[in-house]
Amino acid sequence: MTTAPATYQGVYGPYTVTAQHRQEVLFYRLSLLLLALAQAGLLIQWRQWGPSLCWPWLLLMGLGLGAALRWVHIYVRPLHRSLQLFWLLGCLGTAVLSWRVGPAAILPTLVAEPLWIWAVGPFFAALAGLGFKEFFCFQRPEAIGLTLLLPLLLLGWLAGVLSAPTAAALLALQALLLLLLALRKFPMAPEADLGDLSVFAYLDANRA
Repeated sequence: MTTAPATYQGVYGPYTVTAQHRQEVLFYRLSLLLLALAQAGLLIQWRQWGPSLCWPWLLLMGLGLGAALRWVHIYVRPLHRSLQLFWLLGCLGTAVLSWRVGPAAILPTLVAEPLWIWAVGPFFAALAGLGFKEFFCFQRPEAIGLTLLLPLLLLGWLAGVLSAPTAAALLALQALLLLLLALRKFPMAPEADLGDLSVFAYLDANRA
């Protein structure tokens, strides 16, 4: 059954939420869930069987975050484009690392040679930015936790101030917060993720 379009009053006038808008929200939420499940799968496999065959999870993480950034609604277009650029740079950095050391050695190299974090770090900067967007819009504690933990983890490991057990604990906590964030999106009304569409129309009109 197709849901009929609904009209709402926004800051800059009325706007209509269509079935296509709701589909975009579903795509965003599924993409975020894919990202969260892929990271959880990576950490479980890494802990139980070692890092050598974890690289397919990295591919799924890249796909999940890229799709989430495709479908997310962010009012400020330069910010949206910046997050997509960070995602792209992080994926390219991971590809270069994979080319240099092989897919099976990506994670061991990041652990043993922290300078490589500069190559993959933009990916996680994009993820932290997405977490900030979620906190800014919905004040979810897991979102701000995600946003704060990622820089702390990466910069702390890069600077050599985190022990391996501490870094592993922070990474597990970050993955848990991401999964919680993704799961808590689904009970929300689609309109919550869409935001005020009249704002998008107003900004687009003023760019013309």
